Amino acid sequence: MKRNAIVLSVVIFVIGLLSVAGWANWQNRRQVAAALSAKQSEATLVADSATMGHMTSPLVGRAAPNFTLTTLSGKKVSLTDYKGKAVQLNFWATWCAPCKIETPWLIELEKQYSPQGFEILGVSFDDLDKDDAKLLAKDKSEIAKGVEQLKIPYPVLLDGDSIAKAYGDTDVYPTSYFIDKSGTVVAASFGLTSKSDLEDNIRKAIGEGK
Repeated sequence: MKRNAIVLSVVIFVIGLLSVAGWANWQNRRQVAAALSAKQSEATLVADSATMGHMTSPLVGRAAPNFTLTTLSGKKVSLTDYKGKAVQLNFWATWCAPCKIETPWLIELEKQYSPQGFEILGVSFDDLDKDDAKLLAKDKSEIAKGVEQLKIPYPVLLDGDSIAKAYGDTDVYPTSYFIDKSGTVVAASFGLTSKSDLEDNIRKAIGEGK
């Protein structure tokens, strides 16, 4: 009887070890699968960004369409106000994750190239409820909060949807149009590109690197 109890204890112990080993192996396989999935997602994002980065716009080589939009403070701003300046129109939104990656680069690049007559205009594509004053105020407050969190120093213009058609009905964010000092679109970028690509396009706008 005692011998049977010992044998049973040994069997239970072995089964326990096998169970622990099986659980550890399962956890390891889960971690490996998760890592592979993350790598695949990252690779897909890079590939998608590269594809979008090679998109072109029929606006390149043509005069940038003029517009008048309003800032968060209520000031009206027109593209013609920046005549003689190199301008980057940056179409973005507070809900756009890639925009949050790109914005710190833009802040640095504007600071670097502003002495050469370069300016950035952020054009918000966040939805605005124009039929309800309270909801509109809330929408503007959310945009202002996003601007504050990202520490955006350049003007942010509201209601980007109103100029979307003139700029090719952009539905990829961020999107930027780079305009030289004569008002001609010299480059465009779609989706998240690299900081160096942005800088190359800025240099085209200010008249360098052509």
